[in-house]
Parts: sequence; C-alpha cells; structure tokens
Amino acid sequence: MGRPATPKLSVEKIAVAALALVDAQGEFTMGEIAAALAVRPSSLYNHLAGKVEVIEAMRALIFADRPPAPAPSANWTDALRDLLRHYRDAFARHPRLIPMLTAHTVSSPDVVHMYDDIATVLHEAGIPTERLLDVITVLDSFVIGSALDVAAPDQVWDAAQARTPVLVAAIEAAGQGRARADRAFELGLDLVLDSLQSLNPGADRVLPR
Repeated sequence: MGRPATPKLSVEKIAVAALALVDAQGEFTMGEIAAALAVRPSSLYNHLAGKVEVIEAMRALIFADRPPAPAPSANWTDALRDLLRHYRDAFARHPRLIPMLTAHTVSSPDVVHMYDDIATVLHEAGIPTERLLDVITVLDSFVIGSALDVAAPDQVWDAAQARTPVLVAAIEAAGQGRARADRAFELGLDLVLDSLQSLNPGADRVLPR
C-alpha cells in the first residue's frame, strides 16, 4: 500500500487534539492525545519532543490568526488597541489553557512576533526601551485577566452578600455576561493607554512610514 496523501500526524493536528482536551478537562497527557488521534504515543514524538513542545504548539495555534499590521497613518493608541483586543479574544476562547501558557517561557515564533508588534508600537510611540518590558508585562496581566473575565459566570458577584446598598446598586447596574466583560475591558484599555502617555512624549505621534 502507498502512503496516504494526507499525513496522519502533524504538529498542527497534535496541537488541535491537545487543545480539545484542555478545553474539555483543563489538562492533557500524551497518551490521551494519541488515543484521540488513534495513533501510538510513540508516534507523537516524531513531531514534538514532549509536553512542553505541545503547549507551545497550542500557543502558536490560538494565535495563528494574527491581526493585520497597523496602517502607516495609525495613531499608536489605536494600533495597540487592535493588538490587545485580538490578544484578549484569542485567550478568551480557551481560558483553561491560560494557566499552562503562563507557566512556560514563550518560545513560539508566531507568538514572539506578536510581542514584536506590541514592542514596536510602544517604541515608536516613545516608550523608553528600559520600560518596554515593564509596560508589556502590565498589558499582559490586564489582557489575561480580561480574558478570564469573559469566561466568568454571568453573575460574578452575589448581591445578596453585599453589605452596602452602593455595591448592590453597582452590581444591578453593571448587567451580566459578555456585554459587562466587554465594557469593562474597553474601560480598562482607556485607563491603561491614557496612563501610558505619562511615559510617552510622543502621545499624538502616528506610526512612521
């Protein structure tokens, strides 16, 4: 018999199977991936060396659809908003994967390139080089927290347990579900980006051609 036209295994197929397991149960083993793909566990190691490489393959998979590069005339805040919205939505689709990703060094080229884009926008906006990773860490923390908020229950706070009418009114006014999470994320973007302008002497600068 000749070889099948489509290979039975690939890095992407392994990552897809692993991600399905993580979405369903929050964890995976190499044996479970092999069972899902109807192959022997040893076959997986022809493509990925072990669990850490599978996690990086999943990281690359969820960020495979990168947003377009900012237009040359884009304001730096608009460019950064688009990048962070994309970043948050990618995480929000797979909240159970977040603890795995944050426990390992980012080494996927596609994902590092996304950080390249963020660093470039911040640098061209005037953020000092020595503060770039500090700022990126703040943005990371905000985006990951916002992604987890999307996955939270519709009713995050139990108003019956509040001690003050102020909190009860706030809970009732906030609404529920994705609309509340999206509104809070956009407010957070406003606050974070406004605060960055204190580090940014070129606040009104557009990205260079």
